[in-house]
Amino acid sequence: MRDAQERAVPVLVDADQDVIIAAATAAGKTEAAFLPILTNLLNDYDPPGSVLYISPLKALINDQWDRLGRLCEQLEIPVVAWHGDISSSKKHRFLKSPEGVLLITPESLEALFVNRGSSLAGVFQNLRYIVVDELHAFIGSERGKQLQSLMHRVELVAGRRLPRIGLSATLGNMSLAKEFLRSADAGGVTVIKSENSGQTLQVQVRGYIQPPMSELKKLLIQSADEQSEEDETENKASPDFAIADHLYKVLRGSNNLIFPNSRQQVEWYADQLRRRCEKDGVPNEFWPHHGSLSKDLREQAEHALKAGGQAASAICTTTLELGIDIGSIKTVVQIGAPPSVASLRQRLGRSGRRPGENAILRVYCKESPLKDSSSLSDQLRQSLVQTIAMVRLLLGGWFEPPRTQGLHASTLVQQCLSVIAQCGGATAADLWKHLVAEAAFQNVEKPDFLKLLKSLGEHELIVQDSSGLLLPGTVGERLINHYEFYSAFISDEEFRLVCDGKALGSVPISRPLTKDQRIIFGGRRWQVRDVDLQAKVIIVAPARGGAPPLFDGLGAMVHDNVRKEMRAVLADPNPCPFIDRDAQALLDEAKKTFNALGLGERYLIESGGRCYLISWLGDYANDALRLLLNHVGFSCDNAGLAIEIEADIQRTLAALKDVGELDANDLDSILADVENMLREKWDWALPESLLMKSFASISLDISTAIEFAQTHAATYTNPNEMMPRALIGD
Repeated sequence: MRDAQERAVPVLVDADQDVIIAAATAAGKTEAAFLPILTNLLNDYDPPGSVLYISPLKALINDQWDRLGRLCEQLEIPVVAWHGDISSSKKHRFLKSPEGVLLITPESLEALFVNRGSSLAGVFQNLRYIVVDELHAFIGSERGKQLQSLMHRVELVAGRRLPRIGLSATLGNMSLAKEFLRSADAGGVTVIKSENSGQTLQVQVRGYIQPPMSELKKLLIQSADEQSEEDETENKASPDFAIADHLYKVLRGSNNLIFPNSRQQVEWYADQLRRRCEKDGVPNEFWPHHGSLSKDLREQAEHALKAGGQAASAICTTTLELGIDIGSIKTVVQIGAPPSVASLRQRLGRSGRRPGENAILRVYCKESPLKDSSSLSDQLRQSLVQTIAMVRLLLGGWFEPPRTQGLHASTLVQQCLSVIAQCGGATAADLWKHLVAEAAFQNVEKPDFLKLLKSLGEHELIVQDSSGLLLPGTVGERLINHYEFYSAFISDEEFRLVCDGKALGSVPISRPLTKDQRIIFGGRRWQVRDVDLQAKVIIVAPARGGAPPLFDGLGAMVHDNVRKEMRAVLADPNPCPFIDRDAQALLDEAKKTFNALGLGERYLIESGGRCYLISWLGDYANDALRLLLNHVGFSCDNAGLAIEIEADIQRTLAALKDVGELDANDLDSILADVENMLREKWDWALPESLLMKSFASISLDISTAIEFAQTHAATYTNPNEMMPRALIGD
């Protein structure tokens, strides 16, 4: 046995404690949990017991169904998968005789509570374990809040405390996982962390110069069938073609995962790599995999990777990040800056699984050519430096902890309606006790909860009868009976950008959005004129300003520690050992700008009547800083590393002083201009005060922003220093 498997036996076999098993992908977590759990089930209990296994993905359930099915077949322990593709006859068989292992998603478990609430006592009476796979994927999300609430409700129905088993990738702070698994008794959760590392990482970061966005867009839209010889020559200006050539050269003949940062790029690279196979007259080895593809097309890619007879590489989004078994992977490729260190680590867990094999990471970074008008973010080579910082943090064993402070009041709305449906009605006291006071939503205060119930009544989601019992209202009844009710989350919806009646395209907007804010799209700066939340439309007009940075301001949220490490990268006089010559030249350019601007000692730079604030804070704090500066009357934009402020240094310092005096709890005024607070599924039903608290807790770090303003407005000593105009594009 592996170390985690050996250590799991004594703590799991008696079903008397909560346990987290933390190990890398393919380190045997499933066996570590289920060998002692199945041993327990085989003991002579009458009636036989059962296990509730909760997974974030239907595909992972199918994978584990096959895996556990083979293990349990000779033990004569039933293994039942429960999701939309499973026949109702198999589900009824389990409900009639609930024994063995039930594999289910949170959404299907929610449906059981809503539709079979009266019969669940019999279903869960002999339950011995609750197992949560990919625990880290739930922490800090609305779906995670739903899961916490469901685990508590399962125990209420069973009438006793049940051992909860979490299977997880190693988290930087395991106390967060313990608090998530059993918030009322985190100290009683046993953690088994695999010590089997022994894996060597081989990494290379390659640098490329990106042509202007208008030229790149033209090149990417062209199909290879339409390209003339002249076009082929022009294509050499685009790094994407050079990256595709290099991928084809180094990956052919082995199994690999390639992660671009968008579905559009997945399709483009899959097409380019397939064309190279056709051109050489060899079988295609490259398959796209993302959420918009049909189930059949996704399974083609998965089967190609698993089959083993022929080499296969998947060009994919986050769909292949979690633990679906796809066999042994030689190389993990990241195109562009990784979304996070945690994501990079999760992806890298797929590589080097065989004994003696190294894990291989290849990263391809694209940067813009520098001009006199180049933005500060481009001059500091933001994408490349962020990538280097993330790899350094990965090598040092750090990765982002989940953000657990979110109220996720939207999910509380769903859980209130679900409990009312399950029980045929509930009192306000019941809901408070079983969902808030003793369960997942303990950060919601009683006055806010009472306002929430009043708001649910105003929206006709609930009604109260003469006895005080809360029942589904007209709207609530309709929504509870719709299949979409069971999911607590919705994907970030895309907004259409429209200028003078002409559609520019669509983008997912997950950051705070205010009128007059400037955003970057299609290689241009645009100013927000109006936002129509119902129609999901943003009306924009061309904005003045220099060339926009390559950074678009709409990507993944960057953590404070990543920005601090970026500063350390730029201040480090030594060459970086894992980047190629072109990347090193780009990094040297960034270091030259960093030193010329004195960014090791200062955080404010003035040029052309505009001030650049480089806080080295993450995006949650920087987004809050931008909103707070707007709130005290200053127009500014968040461009990643720098917040660009329409003011000189003296006025910026005065603004920071005003920000430092704000009350972080005065959300009514701070968030007054935010247009897109309706972020989660049931936010529309929340009272305004609770909506603001929930939005701020999920999307912003207001306290850190105010603390930064207090500290730096008081200590800045060179307000009159000016930098040469040529250093920063106007």
